[in-house]
Amino acid sequence: MNWLALYVTCLLLVAAPAAAQSISEKLGVNSFLGVSPSTQDFVNEVAMNEMLETELSKLAEERGGAKTKQFAAKMLREHSGISSQLKSLVRSGQVKVIFPATLDDARQAKLDTLKSMSGVGFDKAFEDLQVSIHNDTVSLFERYGGGGSHPDLKLFAFKYLPSLIEHWRLARDLKQ
Repeated sequence: MNWLALYVTCLLLVAAPAAAQSISEKLGVNSFLGVSPSTQDFVNEVAMNEMLETELSKLAEERGGAKTKQFAAKMLREHSGISSQLKSLVRSGQVKVIFPATLDDARQAKLDTLKSMSGVGFDKAFEDLQVSIHNDTVSLFERYGGGGSHPDLKLFAFKYLPSLIEHWRLARDLKQ
């Protein structure tokens, strides 16, 4: 790693605790360095990825080709369990964090872009986004499961990691 990258990384890590969602997690620095996210960052990222996954899959069921629709239906079924479990942990008070209610600007922009597409272009963009989302989500679950601070969320991460790895594989296969 060059000195400039190291310097920027250090600045981001120092500034991170001041933000509701740390800049280092949001920018992917933690993922790059293999650093476990904070509990709040983990919940934020999982919840927003789940919201995005749900909205994208609903859109794909309307606009996608046959393979895309089949994949989307599977994602809707399986991600609803992940979302429900996470919401249950937070609502029960077992995990004391703020649960995000809406997508962040970056995820909303991705969704809006796909809303403007149809046909083969939609399928390609959907497939690319699915690979990216699942890649990021697998990394997030691996990092939190391995080094997170909340035992219930660590169990949650380990419970769903195999399914997410399978989703990532299916998303990559969808592109072929």
